[in-house]
Parts: sequence; structure tokens; C-alpha cells
Amino acid sequence: MIKLPQSIADAVENFSKLPGVGEKTAFRQIMGLVNWDPENLETLAFSIQKLSQIKKCVECGLYTETDRCAVCTSDERQDAKILCVVESISDLMAIEKSQNFNGIYHVLGGVLNPLMGIGPHDLKIDRLVDRVKKYNIETVILAVNPSVEGDATCSYIGQQLVGVQVERIGFGIPMGGSLEYLDPLTITKALENRKSINS
Repeated sequence: MIKLPQSIADAVENFSKLPGVGEKTAFRQIMGLVNWDPENLETLAFSIQKLSQIKKCVECGLYTETDRCAVCTSDERQDAKILCVVESISDLMAIEKSQNFNGIYHVLGGVLNPLMGIGPHDLKIDRLVDRVKKYNIETVILAVNPSVEGDATCSYIGQQLVGVQVERIGFGIPMGGSLEYLDPLTITKALENRKSINS
């Protein structure tokens, strides 16, 4: 059997550590990279190496190259007096893409799950409460995914933020969706989040 250079085997092994990438996919990707120009390979390697310098914002938890991210250092964002709580950085980025939110964020990094040993301290909910006080936040939007754990997390956060308006984003039928193809939870949430059209 032909033995490929060890550098290829090492690269395949490391690529296969990526989420959703198996050994076959990793092998195909590496075989493609082998054909790149050395200059392009060095640029790729340098950009990956720089990922080791990425930090999490000490305020909200978003990835940044400094101690505080661009959102948390924006006076305009802070002056909005509104804070959006999300489970993950991916959720934060999805909200940013909508371009409909101009406040600051707080990334929980998950939801309460006693069975998995995830409690309020693990989600740094005390830091969230401190930030709400520090920036005189008037409205907190809970953009937490609908689930038993998500509902429990929202309920707990609501109990901690006394005197602050706490809202949860609406869940329901997506644009272009058809009722017959939706799951019961989505329909339930759609019914719960209905609003008047003649007021």
C-alpha cells in the first residue's frame, strides 16, 4: 500500500477534528490544498495561526482581538439602553445580520440544564445582572431558543432582573411557511405570540 507523506496524514488528522468533518472529507480537502500555490497555503496557515490570539470580550462574550469588542465600546450602542441575551455567538451574529438591533449583547454560552450540571454560575448570569445595572439598561430582550431548558433560563433571568422590562422574542411561523408542515411547538408559540391587526 502506498504511504503518503506524514505531513499529509497529520493535516488530515487535524482537519478531521473540525465539526462535521470526517476522515474522508478531511482527506479530500487536504488533497485539494496540496495543489495550492505555496503563497496561498502560507496565507491560509497564517490566518489559522492568528485564531490563537482571539479572545472573548470581557463584557459580552463575543469574539474579539482586544479586551472589549466593537459593540461594547460603542457609545451609540450603550446609549440605546437595551440589551439582548443570546445562547451563543452564532445566535448573536444571526441577529446582527438582521440589522434591526442597535443595543448591546450578552452571550450566555448555553442554557440552564441541571441534568448536565449547568447552573446560573456557569452561564455568568450574575455578570448579566451587573451589566444591566452598570449601563442602566431599560429593556432586556431574551433571544433564547424555545425549549424546556430555554424557557427555564428565561424565567430565571426574569426573576433576577427586577425593575427592568424583560421581553422574549416572538416565535412562530416563518415567512412562506405552511401550517401543515410545522411541528406542534412552533404552532403553539405562534398562537401564544399573536397580536392584534385592528388596534
